[in-house]
Amino acid sequence: MRHIVTRDGREIPVGKIVAIGANYTDHIEEMGHTIPESPMIFLKPATSIIHEGEPIYYPSTGSLVHHEVELGLVIGVGGKDIPEGSGMMHVSHHLLALDMTLRDVQLDAMRRGWPWSTAKGFDGACPLSEALPVGDPDVLSSLPIRLAVNGETRQDGTTANMIWGPGQLVEIVSQHFTLEPGDLILTGTPAGVDEVRRGDTIEAWLGDALSITFPVA
Repeated sequence: MRHIVTRDGREIPVGKIVAIGANYTDHIEEMGHTIPESPMIFLKPATSIIHEGEPIYYPSTGSLVHHEVELGLVIGVGGKDIPEGSGMMHVSHHLLALDMTLRDVQLDAMRRGWPWSTAKGFDGACPLSEALPVGDPDVLSSLPIRLAVNGETRQDGTTANMIWGPGQLVEIVSQHFTLEPGDLILTGTPAGVDEVRRGDTIEAWLGDALSITFPVA
């Protein structure tokens, strides 16, 4: 079973990964989409998780891989139909994640009206940092988030620009799925998504406390 690793070395078994698309206005604009009335929700399998020390293996099922850097919320207390005002009471930890995407496969699926599962859920499509306990939950709504490839900054944003904030996302996701301890919510990505190739090195940062480095093999 795949797991989340906390800074103090504890392992949290992962249930489901619920990812949010189109949650930053600037990313919506760069993708040529319109702002949706509600969050776009999709799932990634737990088998897509990797940790630092493991490479992102370039999948053989597509030819265009993009990076997307995201704030991740780890559910500590389960629930269903959670009120927005109580959403962050159900989040035990936060982390830094990459939502790696086979963009050519995704675009083909969108044209056909098919699900995105193979574009978003391949092995290695969800690299994670260690997880930190949530202190002041309001801090998560204003963290700088950044990604660089081979030392060149690609994404440079702030979680303050999310359309739906962390507490709102817990509320909305719990309307669709019962949340359980160990579930992971990925909250969307800012503008600047772009291609990575074999041999590249991805670095990302969330605030001052979390960073990750992954080579693309």
